[in-house]
Amino acid sequence: TRDYLPDAGARSGELMRDPAYGLLNAAYLRLAVPLGSWLGDVTLGSRLHLLAREKDVSRVFVLAQQYAEQALKPMLDDGRLKSISVRTQHPRSGWLALGIEITDALGERRSFTLPVSVV
Repeated sequence: TRDYLPDAGARSGELMRDPAYGLLNAAYLRLAVPLGSWLGDVTLGSRLHLLAREKDVSRVFVLAQQYAEQALKPMLDDGRLKSISVRTQHPRSGWLALGIEITDALGERRSFTLPVSVV
């Protein structure tokens, strides 16, 4: 379903509310929404959707990391986040996984994984 769940904190079969008061949701929206398509804010979003037509090569992993960092940078600039860490993984052919770790203004780390389709 391409849903995301926080990597830590929830037990199996248990739903977990976002203890960061929407930071994970805001980060997910910035990554999942195509850049410029959000009616209220044309700067919200990422260019990750462009990778769906790219081949499954190492250059795409670098692009995915850059696109994710660019999409999350406004959250750093406005002070909601202290740091962002993006790592890429290749779980299987045709997919890459972005491991996103954000550190909020209070210094607490939150992480989630976002799957991205590539050809």
